[in-house]
Amino acid sequence: MEKSGKKNNRRDFLFTASYTIGAVGIGATIWPFIDQMNPDRSVKALATTEVDISQVEPGKSITVLWRGKPVFIKRRTESEISEAQSVDLNELKHPEKDEDRVKKAEWLVMLGICTHLGCVPLSDKGEYNGWFCPCHGSHYDTSGRIRKGPAPVNMEIPKYEFVDNNTIKIG
Repeated sequence: MEKSGKKNNRRDFLFTASYTIGAVGIGATIWPFIDQMNPDRSVKALATTEVDISQVEPGKSITVLWRGKPVFIKRRTESEISEAQSVDLNELKHPEKDEDRVKKAEWLVMLGICTHLGCVPLSDKGEYNGWFCPCHGSHYDTSGRIRKGPAPVNMEIPKYEFVDNNTIKIG
């Protein structure tokens, strides 16, 4: 009787070991198929962009690429800030306070894409001294809000943060 008990224990061990080795083998076989669904390094690298803003003078702007799209970073003057903050929201097609569009009043960070048909507006142009899209005539103010023309909404503000006083991280 004792021998058959040992055989059962041994058989149970062999079954358990076989199932474990089989499960590990299946996992090792399936992993490459699952892993290939993750984005590659080049896509992950484009997810964020750090920009040095230390050389941008008040009143000037720079354009950087993030995820293949232009991003306008403008260091606004005191007059541009006060002009943007004093706009009556009832005058806007897409009402949005300037304070809700910026993290620091001096810096405006937004996607440089017209919300009408995706053109790239010109900086420091138009009736509101902000941006003007010459393709279809959309005028944006110094906060990137649509003021006149066919564009339905304000220019988009991407996710961004200030890493320090000289660096902005977009994405």
